[in-house]
Amino acid sequence: MRKFIALPRIEGRASRQAHCDLPEGTFERELGKEGFFGPATMMYHAHPPTGWTGWEGPLRPRAFDLDKIPSGMASPWKAAPVLSNASLKLRYWRCDRSMDHLVRNADGDELLFLHRGSAELFCDYGHLSLSAGDYLMLPRSTMWRIEVASPVDLLMIECSNGSYTLPEKGLVGQHAIFDPAMLDVPAIDDAFLAQQGEHQTRVVIKRQNRLSTVTYPFNPLDAVGWHGDLVPVRINIRHIRPIMSHRQHLPPSAHTTFLGDRFVVCSFVPRPFETDPGAIKVPFFHNNDDYDEVIFYHAGDFFSRDNIKPGMVTWHPCGFTHGPHPKALTRMYEQTKPGTDEYAVMIDARDPLEMGEGAAATEFEAYAQSWQSPGPVKAPSRKSGS
Repeated sequence: MRKFIALPRIEGRASRQAHCDLPEGTFERELGKEGFFGPATMMYHAHPPTGWTGWEGPLRPRAFDLDKIPSGMASPWKAAPVLSNASLKLRYWRCDRSMDHLVRNADGDELLFLHRGSAELFCDYGHLSLSAGDYLMLPRSTMWRIEVASPVDLLMIECSNGSYTLPEKGLVGQHAIFDPAMLDVPAIDDAFLAQQGEHQTRVVIKRQNRLSTVTYPFNPLDAVGWHGDLVPVRINIRHIRPIMSHRQHLPPSAHTTFLGDRFVVCSFVPRPFETDPGAIKVPFFHNNDDYDEVIFYHAGDFFSRDNIKPGMVTWHPCGFTHGPHPKALTRMYEQTKPGTDEYAVMIDARDPLEMGEGAAATEFEAYAQSWQSPGPVKAPSRKSGS
């Protein structure tokens, strides 16, 4: 196991509890290793750590409006590439018609997040209905297709040459976040049996990002039964029950939903705000210098960001501090609502990501300037939130 040098110390004006009871007039910044799982230091600053006035060079926070990607692609292999590295491929698929062929991803497990629309999934294992907010995990080399009931927008997260697993839940127990019994699997039902037959069927296989087509004189989705524990699973983001603390703002890692190889997928869902008067009630400034952070915004009011709407993606590569926008900072200790109202999918990648065509064509160029304020930003008083 990897060992870090652990020398906890306190210097100057500092809180003894992370994310709570900040020294008056300060902003907190977390410097952390291993995506909030490793050693960390809390810095206390007189100015917001994102209070920059200029930005030059290729490293910067970026945002993309994936609603600008054209619809009508009848194959997931025509989905727009957004971000990728050797372990992870993020694509966005906007489909307004049913597929006339099967596909198989031989490069890795596929996690689909249905942002909009509804569809019927047919795969090796049977039939599942899909609706907005559904996660669907398809094991590597599963054959599948969808019949579109209403046009769908799908975020596709490939675990390249790897497998998805569920996170270890430790002290909170296996039923936290969601009970594994909430995971639905495909059924060999009447709809699945009805689509079987002796009709010619193409299977388009992706391997090493190249496509090959295999043609059968019958529909190869012809299973009559199965048993085992390698199986596609579905869960809706609205069925995820967040871990909460009324006395401390928890890090994003507390909301981990799936683990990939060298990345994690987290789900942000509505939750009450912290009620302790000394606890900050907005995401804390942080570096997270081992991971690139990506958030796909699905629905609701994204309280820590201005000018973000459903269908957008933000990407914060490691190497600089990020955190709430100036407007959110004014509500650091008190909120006008009892809780958050947002649904979002976060991906933390251990290795640097590269932009794809879908990202480059839809970028909101001024995003790095969205933290700028017309004047000095002062830290709100803790006493005002008590």
